[in-house]
This record gives sequence, C-alpha cells and structure tokens, in this order.
Amino acid sequence: MIKAKNIHKYYDKLHVLKGVDLHIEKGEIVSIVGASGAGKTTLLQILGTLDKPSLVEENSLIINNEEVLKMNDKILSKFRNQHLGFIFQFHQLLPEFTALENVCIPAYIGGKEKKETEAEAKRLLEYLGLSHRIGHKPNELSGGEQQRVAVARALINKPSVIFADEPSGNLDTASAENLHKLFFKLREEFGQTFVIVTHNEELANMADRKLIMIDGAISN
Repeated sequence: MIKAKNIHKYYDKLHVLKGVDLHIEKGEIVSIVGASGAGKTTLLQILGTLDKPSLVEENSLIINNEEVLKMNDKILSKFRNQHLGFIFQFHQLLPEFTALENVCIPAYIGGKEKKETEAEAKRLLEYLGLSHRIGHKPNELSGGEQQRVAVARALINKPSVIFADEPSGNLDTASAENLHKLFFKLREEFGQTFVIVTHNEELANMADRKLIMIDGAISN
C-alpha cells in the first residue's frame, strides 16, 4: 500500500528527516510516535503528498502502486483527492458551511454529482451518529461531533489511506476513546489503511504496529 524509501527533508540547513524507509500494508493501522520535533508530522505530510521530500538519489514514495514523486502537481492533486483522506487535530471545518456541506467538499472537488454526493454524505453522517446534526454549522457542534464530521469528510471519496495527525489531541477523554474505536470499526467496515501520528499512548498501542521516531529517523 505505502512504500517509502530514503525520505529526507531539509529546511535550509536543518535536516528534519534522515533517510526514512517504511512499508505499510493494505488495511494496516500504523501509529507514529516520538518526541516533539522528531519529524512525525513532516513525515506524515510527505506520505500524504501534502509536502515533498528533499531531492536525493534513490528516494521513492509508492502509494497504491503509483510512484507519486514523479507526478506533476495537477496529477498529484487528483490522485490525492481520489485516494487519500486526512484528519487533523483542529478538524479544519469551514465555519460558513453546514456539517453536510463540509463533508461534501472533497467529492465536489473531484467532480462528483451533487445528488449522489449528498446521499453518500448523509449515509456517512448517519453511520457516525450525526444524522440529527447535518444542518448544523461547526460552531453549533461539540468538539467530538466536529471531529466526526471531519472523519466523514475524509471518507467521502472512499480513499485507500487515511492520514491522521493528532486526531484526538483536541478532544476530551471520552470523545478521544470513541474516536479511537471508530478507526478500527472503519477499518473492519471499509478496509482502509490508517497512518496516525499521535502523542496518545492508548491509541498508539492499539495500532497494529507502532513506529517510534527519534531525531528524524524510525527507530528499529
């Protein structure tokens, strides 16, 4: 599903990622942990094609059997929209839109029809226990509800991989626990692969595999 080889990232003279290699199987839930500044979010953004690694010899990033580092920006944007989903700590919902409208946005970007998209968005929101909140805007939702809307948005295009960056970092304990259980339920229902950066030890230890980053590299 994901094969990364020799991933480096420099910011001027700061060497943030130092030759990361990893292989993540389809349907696997992998957590990435480590101290602040270890390079976790930078790695997640590169794996999710939101950022590009620094150019070095023999680096590659293959997702769904596609070499994404060789794609131009237009093709990469289309690939990202079709195959990848994202959940962030601060849900990034657009405040002027309802829950339903927020969920639909990635599908609209992908050129899908409104009727089909709204039906799928309603199905997802109902699945996530939010059928009674579809017309509410983010400021009318609790933190846990906002994050579930963000999960529905990540799922709307049926992506192969979900990338989550501190997804429960802004939630209370009960909401965080519910979100963690939801990831595993989604994997069982839809077969998605999850790559999760987290400081939450409970979530990290629930994963199929826990990768520890130390100073820009994955510790063996």
